[in-house]
Amino acid sequence: MSAVLDASPRERDPQLHTRPLARWMPWAVGGVAVVLGLLVATVLHASARGGRVLVAAVMADALFGVGIYALSSAREGSRRATDRLVTTVVYSCFGLAVLPLVGLLATTVKRGYSRMTPDFFTHSMRGVGPRDDAGGIYHAIVGTVEQVGIASLIAVPLGLLVAVYLVEYGRGALAKAVTFFVDVMTGIPSIVAGLFVFTLFIVILPFHYNGFWGALSLSILMVPTVVRSSEEMLRLVPNELREASFALGVPRWKTILSIVFPTAIAGIITGIMLAVARIIGETAPLVLTTFFTDSINMNPFSGPQVSLPLYVFNQATSSGPYTQQRAWAAALTLILIVLVLNLVARLVAWWRAPKAR
Repeated sequence: MSAVLDASPRERDPQLHTRPLARWMPWAVGGVAVVLGLLVATVLHASARGGRVLVAAVMADALFGVGIYALSSAREGSRRATDRLVTTVVYSCFGLAVLPLVGLLATTVKRGYSRMTPDFFTHSMRGVGPRDDAGGIYHAIVGTVEQVGIASLIAVPLGLLVAVYLVEYGRGALAKAVTFFVDVMTGIPSIVAGLFVFTLFIVILPFHYNGFWGALSLSILMVPTVVRSSEEMLRLVPNELREASFALGVPRWKTILSIVFPTAIAGIITGIMLAVARIIGETAPLVLTTFFTDSINMNPFSGPQVSLPLYVFNQATSSGPYTQQRAWAAALTLILIVLVLNLVARLVAWWRAPKAR
């Protein structure tokens, strides 16, 4: 024991007094790894450009991990080298997860941007032949806005009321049953919701295809998302706020409206926006309930009404020299709409969040 205590700090812990890597060394290792990765991809003759980039990225990442571990182990010790290696693995997993998304966005922008002209947003496909370089998505935008709006009007109040019941009132077997069915609805495939509405209202009852049935099927998919997100936000409200309101003699319903909802409104709005973004790209239920049309239909309660997902599906599966361009442009428009909705949700959450004083 005395020998150990008498030893110098470096002898007791070899990790002490090591020489840290210079700031330029990881960058140099990364540059060499990228060059070697490109050489390996070239030698392997990756067929497509995307495949070559993927092979080069994977090889460069692996070479960087090996190189930085060896260099750090020689200069900084095994503990610091292991930390650098694990950090590299974490960032690499993040990059590999983001890479398909970046590739998808890049491909959509590249193939759809050239088609996005003012005429594309102000005209429909009525009277446009399969080989005509014309037509637009105005009728699809109208259908998407109306169907998603009606679905939100149905699902948001219902979802909020269910969330309030589960958090504020729900006790016993009924609350457990409601929670169970909400969980089941969360995992229902979208085409099942469309098939349910199609069978009940179009096959059994004497109704025809229209945009409202599509909105109804979308609302079935939207309700569990609104319930779950709102329930979590309501549970985050401290019980002390409720108890203080009850102590002043305020009824429970007024406490919920004046205390609980204003406190959780930022998270609730964010959850609603995410639920809208989740249903705005659904295609399967709309194929069964709204059908297809090339004309502008402002009335969602009468006649077929197309939406942006249906437009993309129809154009992508049609034969013609310009159909693929229209499909990519409509897909890019749909992505931009979802992006705007998410940005709005973030801005609302930031605006309503408590500010530090």
